[in-house]
Amino acid sequence: MAFLSDTLARVKPSPTVAMTGKVAELRAAGRDVIGLSAGEPDFDTPENIKMAAKAAIDAGRTKYTAVDGIAELKAAICAKFERENELSYTPSQVSVSSGGKQVLFNALMATLNPGDEVIIPTPYWVSYPDMVLIGGGTPVFVQGEAERGYKISPEALEAAITPQTKWFLFNSPSNPSGAAYSRAELRALTDVLMRHPQVWVMTDDMYEHLVFDGFEFSTPAQIEPGLYERTLTVNGVSKAYAMTGWRIGYAAGPEPLIAAMRKVQSQSTSNPCSISQWAAVEALNGPQDYIATSRAAFKRRRDLVVAGLNACPGITCPTPEGAFYVYPSIKDCIGKTSAGGTKISDDESFANALLEEGDVAVVFGAAFGLSPNFRISYATSDDALVEACARIKRFCEGLR
Repeated sequence: MAFLSDTLARVKPSPTVAMTGKVAELRAAGRDVIGLSAGEPDFDTPENIKMAAKAAIDAGRTKYTAVDGIAELKAAICAKFERENELSYTPSQVSVSSGGKQVLFNALMATLNPGDEVIIPTPYWVSYPDMVLIGGGTPVFVQGEAERGYKISPEALEAAITPQTKWFLFNSPSNPSGAAYSRAELRALTDVLMRHPQVWVMTDDMYEHLVFDGFEFSTPAQIEPGLYERTLTVNGVSKAYAMTGWRIGYAAGPEPLIAAMRKVQSQSTSNPCSISQWAAVEALNGPQDYIATSRAAFKRRRDLVVAGLNACPGITCPTPEGAFYVYPSIKDCIGKTSAGGTKISDDESFANALLEEGDVAVVFGAAFGLSPNFRISYATSDDALVEACARIKRFCEGLR
């Protein structure tokens, strides 16, 4: 339509949201579809957090709050960063938004000018490039190497940096690959960034607590204190505490950046939900037992899915260090034809045929900038995952 903005024309709808919607439609039509597209823990929010929200309602804490978060939540966030990440922040260095996505959006809107470049490793979360485009910037992609577990090398990062680079947008553990950078791997990247003082770091640590096999999580400003004054450390309660619908994300960074983000938020959504903020205070300050319990369940599911997919002809699935995703390669399936007659020309045609013929919903790799792959979210029941792997195997066995 002629009256829509040119900026919007450059932006794509979220493929993960689209696939989740398609699953809902097929189920409503009576299809027995197993949906593995949504990045959302299937566990309920812990009881103590729900009780804190109810107490906030009963106490009448239902009014507008400060634009970017109540003092109690900012204090809890500062304590979390000190306790878990060895990072010291004051409340004036903290921003709270309606989800981690809004934190990232605010930061990009507050800082990007035409011509500014944002380095994004691939595979990437689907929203990163489009948020950069909305902000007027240019996404610059650095390919994660399959043989490195879909992680980028310091040499590739260095080669991508130009005088126009404003941000390095970093996500570990990664959505969609589950790849997590060790302290040594992160040190190699921060050494590069220290040589380029014009580059700021936006680190999306949303899956911090979902790491396995004794992996030790680290964040860039923790590894390299020299980056502290140009790093925005982003996190939230959605994944760690099964609070996706509560919509609370947060970040800490230099005061001038936080103030600019506050200005953006003041003219868009204003404050996050007051009740959700009080629930997040309890999430961060209260008992942390839930995290270990959910981590153990996700590790069991990861191992189940990796084994199940590697038993499928034409699929190779590495074992990721964290998050609740796997990102298998289907390189050996490309060029074949499904039992239903679909030519598998790329990962999108594979995903569509798998849904139509196998009743399993996954997200195709091109949506995340690296093909030929697909993403599975294993944040669902063990029984559903076992059945899904069996269906995928039958589908792959039918390829000719």
